[in-house]
Order: sequence, then structure tokens, then C-alpha cells
Amino acid sequence: MGVVVNRELRTENYLLALESSCDETAAAVCDLAGNLKASRIASQIEIHRQYGGVVPEVASRNHILHVRSLVEEVLAEAGITLKDVAAFAATSGPGLVSSLLIGTSMAKALAVAEGKPFLAVNHMEGHLLSPFMGSNGPVRPCVGLIVSGGHTMLVHVKSIGQYELLGRTRDDAAGEAFDKVAKMIGLPYPGGPEIDKLAAKGDPTALDFPRSFLDGKSLEFSFSGLKTAVLYELPRLDLKNEQTLADVCASVQAAIVEVLVEKLVLAAQRTKNRTVAVSGGVSCNRGLRAALKARCEKAGLELLLAEPALCTDNAGMIAFAAAQRFKLGQSSPLEAEVDPNLPLVVPRASIA
Repeated sequence: MGVVVNRELRTENYLLALESSCDETAAAVCDLAGNLKASRIASQIEIHRQYGGVVPEVASRNHILHVRSLVEEVLAEAGITLKDVAAFAATSGPGLVSSLLIGTSMAKALAVAEGKPFLAVNHMEGHLLSPFMGSNGPVRPCVGLIVSGGHTMLVHVKSIGQYELLGRTRDDAAGEAFDKVAKMIGLPYPGGPEIDKLAAKGDPTALDFPRSFLDGKSLEFSFSGLKTAVLYELPRLDLKNEQTLADVCASVQAAIVEVLVEKLVLAAQRTKNRTVAVSGGVSCNRGLRAALKARCEKAGLELLLAEPALCTDNAGMIAFAAAQRFKLGQSSPLEAEVDPNLPLVVPRASIA
């Protein structure tokens, strides 16, 4: 059974959230309106770089090492104690099971110890709502583009918890495509930011890479063909030449960006939304941000972008999403399990 609390007697004004879905350990505190008061992240990039990717066992061990100190740090930064926290939240999926368990176990333990509610938050909902944090709020109807290392999807946001999946990738996510191409051309992990840096020095028209499903009809994505096209092109390229390497990066980035931007605009037009919100780690890409601003201005769309610090995995967005749910009187049972494949939108056929 969940923790039962008489909310009429509550004087606490804050929510504490944890994020540990992959290789970043994060904690954050926000007030019940969703205003971020403190946020800390313990990054594991340097640890996993030597392996060329995330090693689940290593990630979970490091979450254990950092989670308690991060909780103490955000409480101190926010100037509060556990007694001031009205509810505790954690990412429950999608992600790595061994990593998810660390954050949720800690949040549940704190909820039990303090006699407060617990909220299990979908990682993708955190990304989806993050563009509305701060001065961009409150959350309102829009078309959201979540573009990260593991996910690329278009979502019609009708209200909190009322989401319609418009389209998603059929194979590689955009961030995954960036990272795989980066590995093929010898760039260090994580590859996406490295491609972004080099693309600024390259010619985006130097190589003509495919733009899958860019026919003005489909809202689905596919980036595996782009990856294959790069692979076939490499034998004839001199990647030791700095300009050639920059041209490859610029051309790959241009192909990915064009697909993302055009499908977002198409989705907005189809749903008759004038607001679009873009989030996820790939939305930090400077080329993507510039193209989005130019294209949305041309189409007369309001563009909301999450702050760069809130685009990659962080607990601030989890705290914000939890606050939206908490304001609606929602909470989760302590028996709620983590789900590595937790969907943001449940298919209609799956609803009883």
C-alpha cells in the first residue's frame, strides 16, 4: 500500500526528485509550483568513455556512490530539510533496470521514512515537459519533439498526462545515429557533441546523405539508412584531412536536422497547434537549434526549447513533471516497479 497522508494538514512546500535512468546520477528540489530551487548531477561520462559506451554494472555502482551525497547537496542548496519536502519522486523508466532501481529505492526509502507520498515519473514525460520550465510555463497544448540518444518521437500534448503519439523512429534514434557515425569516423564518446563542434567548420552540402520519410506525408523517423550511407562513403574519404572530416560531420548533421525540423512543422500543421516544444539531449545541438528557430519563425510557430542544462538527463525535469502530477492529487504506490521499456503513451489496444 502507498503512504497515506492527510494533505489538508501539510505545510511542506517542496518536492525532491531523483534521476538515475542511465549513467547520470541526479537530484533536484523544486517548489510545488514546479520552480526549480536546486539541481545537481554526478556525471559518469569520463568513466564510460574508456569503454566507448555505457556499461550498466558500472553505472549502477556509481549511482550508489553518489545518490546520498547529491540528496544532501540539493537540500542544502535549497536551504531546506527533509521535513520541508511534501513528496519524493524518481524516474521509474525507461532506462537501465540496475540504474533505475537505485534512484527509485532511495526515493521510496525517503518517502517511507518521512511519511510522505512517492511519485514514479516517466523519464520521457520529464523531457516532454521540460521546455515549459521557468518563464515558458505553464504547460499548455503543443506538439512535442523528444530527440535523444535512445528516443526520437513526436507527441501531441493535450494536457498533463494526456498525450498522443504522432510518430517515432522505426530504428535508430537521432542521438544514436550521431553517436554511431561519430564512432565510425573515429570521434570520442559521446559522439553527438563532437559532431556538432566539427560541423560548424564544415560544408553541409559537401555530401548528399539520405533524408528518410521526408515526403510530407509520414511522421515516422528512420536514421539507419543514413548510418549505412556514411559507412559506404567512408572508403573514398580522407578523414585525416580536417576539412573533409568537418564536411562529413556537417553533412550528417544537416541530414538529421532537416528531417527533425520538417516533421515537427508538419506535425504542428496537422494537429493545428501553434506551439512546438523540443527537448532531449540532441536538442542541445547548435545546428538543430538554429534551424528550428528559422523554420518555426517562417511557419509562424511558437518554439519552446528546454534550457541546455535541462536537455540531457537531469532530475530538474523529473521534479517538474512530478510537481505537475502532484498538483493534480496524484501519487504512486510504493510497490510500483521500474520498467526499462516504460511507454510514454499506452497504445489504445492495451487499455482495458
